[in-house]
Amino acid sequence: MTTDTARILLADDHALVRSGLRLILEAEPDLQVVAEAADGYEALDALGGVVVDLAILDIAMPRMTGLQTAREIQRRHPQVRTLMLSMHDNEQYFFEAIKAGACGYVLKSVADRDLIEACRAALRGEPFFHPQAVSALIREHLERARTSDSGSLLTPREAEVIKLVAEGYSTKEIAATLSISGKTVERHRANLLQKLGLRDRVELTRYAIRTGLIEP
Repeated sequence: MTTDTARILLADDHALVRSGLRLILEAEPDLQVVAEAADGYEALDALGGVVVDLAILDIAMPRMTGLQTAREIQRRHPQVRTLMLSMHDNEQYFFEAIKAGACGYVLKSVADRDLIEACRAALRGEPFFHPQAVSALIREHLERARTSDSGSLLTPREAEVIKLVAEGYSTKEIAATLSISGKTVERHRANLLQKLGLRDRVELTRYAIRTGLIEP
């Protein structure tokens, strides 16, 4: 590996997807996958032990989404650029990726066509987004912004809790995952129900699906 080779972390919870993406990336002489991860926690752990230039993150991973991981990478490893992968041409994902600091957003359905270009753009510090969708997404986002309820916005910690609740983790498991007490988890859950006007875990799960925290 030469000094001109970009070092890449690849995070996706499906091993077959990672394998296919690795083949696409390593067919290029200037790109090298130096670490893989199955979720956001593993990705952050890997960044503590290996030098990485670019993190490619699946947007919907268990325990910690790609968006949550991108925010943590921006906070802990600001020199590492991030690129989001998604199965869905989703307006909320797109704009959340921008807010999370991602340099680009690539649809998995066209990764064989767009991924290399997106990687090189990100490594140059330039944006890369699914071109056909950008204008429509911006129009939809502006319309949504005019009618959205700002009171429904979640803090990063609340987003972590609601995601894990929706994925079926118990209070004890959530507490262990987030390194907080069970009482704190219960307090977050109660606050979320009140804040979002929801009644129970089922409605929290529906909210998490609707807002893109988890996939149906």
